[in-house]
Amino acid sequence: MTKQTAGRFPDPHDYKVPPELDGWEEMYPSHHLFSEDRSEWEKQQFWYLDKIHAPEPMPPLDLLFQEAWQISLSQYTTRVFCIPPAQGIAQRMVGCYMYICAIAPPPDAIIGEKAGHFQKRVFYVFDHYQELWDKWLTKFNALGEEMKNLNVPSQLPKYVPDEEVLPAPTGCYVSYDVISSFDKLVNMMFKGWQYHFEMLNLTYLAYLMFGDVTRKLFPGISESAIGKMVAGAYVSMFRPEEELCRLARLAVASRDVAKVLKSDKSVDAKKAELEKIPDGRQWLKEYTKTQDPWFFVSNGSGWLHHEGSWIDTPDIPYGYIKSYVERLEKGETIERNLDKIDQERDRIVAEYRGLIKSDEDRQSFDNAFNTVRTIYRYAEDHLFWVEHWFHTIWFSKVRQFGQLLVNGNMLKQVDDIFMFNRYEIPQMLTELVTSWALGVDIPTRGSYYKAKVSKRRKILAIAQEWAPTPALGIPPAEIAEPFTIMLWGVTTDRVKEWLSGIDAAASDTAASVVKGFASSAGVAEGPARVLKRLKDIVDLQPGEVLVCPSTNPSWAPVFTKIKATVTDIGGLTSHAAIVCREYGVPAVTGCGIATTTIKSGDIVRVDGDTGTVTIVKRAA
Repeated sequence: MTKQTAGRFPDPHDYKVPPELDGWEEMYPSHHLFSEDRSEWEKQQFWYLDKIHAPEPMPPLDLLFQEAWQISLSQYTTRVFCIPPAQGIAQRMVGCYMYICAIAPPPDAIIGEKAGHFQKRVFYVFDHYQELWDKWLTKFNALGEEMKNLNVPSQLPKYVPDEEVLPAPTGCYVSYDVISSFDKLVNMMFKGWQYHFEMLNLTYLAYLMFGDVTRKLFPGISESAIGKMVAGAYVSMFRPEEELCRLARLAVASRDVAKVLKSDKSVDAKKAELEKIPDGRQWLKEYTKTQDPWFFVSNGSGWLHHEGSWIDTPDIPYGYIKSYVERLEKGETIERNLDKIDQERDRIVAEYRGLIKSDEDRQSFDNAFNTVRTIYRYAEDHLFWVEHWFHTIWFSKVRQFGQLLVNGNMLKQVDDIFMFNRYEIPQMLTELVTSWALGVDIPTRGSYYKAKVSKRRKILAIAQEWAPTPALGIPPAEIAEPFTIMLWGVTTDRVKEWLSGIDAAASDTAASVVKGFASSAGVAEGPARVLKRLKDIVDLQPGEVLVCPSTNPSWAPVFTKIKATVTDIGGLTSHAAIVCREYGVPAVTGCGIATTTIKSGDIVRVDGDTGTVTIVKRAA
């Protein structure tokens, strides 16, 4: 293992990965690797693990989403809305894990140039958000439907059909269609991610601006109080969970339906039982009507192919509904209490606004508050449509190409296609259609590709058990890039705590307190449940404290039964922070070392007002 130097993390060009990962580099495009020709620049940057978007080893094709957001996030900051001091976020892969860095502000002359564009463009969006959102949703839904309708053959025909030859040849055939369709699929994903960031950076900017105004007007105001002022959002990302609640209440209205849904039978068996009773058939009709689009939601983050979605793993939504039905029959409330959140928000806003002395300051506060309340919901509104609905469609289409390659004896299993990056798959498809075009009994390199899959799966499995360094390079004296702080929760203090955590781990000294962002107000104490993998969510029990690298949007149904949330990564605008505020659950985010310091079963006290997590008692 690379030697750790005090006060800094390993040099990105000297850091050694376990020898068992030999060959990992070939899975990723060369521009995503640290390289000697860029070493002078790379050594000057501070790189940290992106546990929000890439908390585990990266399957090659799934890197496409990361490639897309690197371009989209950065260009909106630097070239489109021209946020004066901000630049982009760069990415590099190391041992199958993704590290990112926030690029330092540009020269003063560039900041001045950007300022003029910023004023003209950004405030127009703030003032016209609702009409822009309606246009955004229309064009994004159209893009998703276009992707749904993309034709991917399951196998190549023995002969081209007559209608493509007579009365006049069409001129190009399935060999072209296969290659063209994959290119279109990739391009549509990049286009979708261009849309993804259309107003996202501005939502974070609006929160940042509101925070700056409130801190100047009310010195000493807590971050949790600021968070409460923007809570209470009616957004698309919460709709799947709301639909589950609605379906559960429909079920409870019919004793026979509730009885079936509470049983431990398989989903298919439950459907068969429900089909036998009138109320059951009506309930199934409502369920089916809800599925598209609201169950096109990932079981995880939407970033990884192996997570699956509710639409193709019905055990997940049926399991949540079963739990909700049981809780409703006990007289429990299953929905988030929006009225309570709204009342608390209005109370705090009125309280602080009443402290303002001048009309000018009051106007400044009102403008910032109205802006953030208007546009901030985009963060969770667009999230459902892009990273869940759109990604679910994408995975389905990619698997159609996987089936084509399986039928062409190029791969063993459909999901083997995800073991190749987006630049390699066109080569495979070209080889497949070339063999078809040449005639019969033309060999392909199926054994070559199958061997690659086997090797890469082994590398990813080994990487899963490896704990890479949380960062690379020399930490800056001060981390000031706003989006790094607001979204990822990486601050100067957090980095120091990462370093102290490494030192503590090296000396076998376990910390009893970890610190992070006070992201959602309140104090709660309970047994910790540390979840490092998506599949472990089933282990989470009522009354526990969720401790994880970062939360997944599809976990919304668990937020009504947990006591608090603690994450390694994520700032005040992270998904964990937003969701916990919406559900009134105390949260401390961006702790950096929570999942390595806290163990499942530890009794922890989470203080969402101060941003501290105390280990009250270690598990036996």
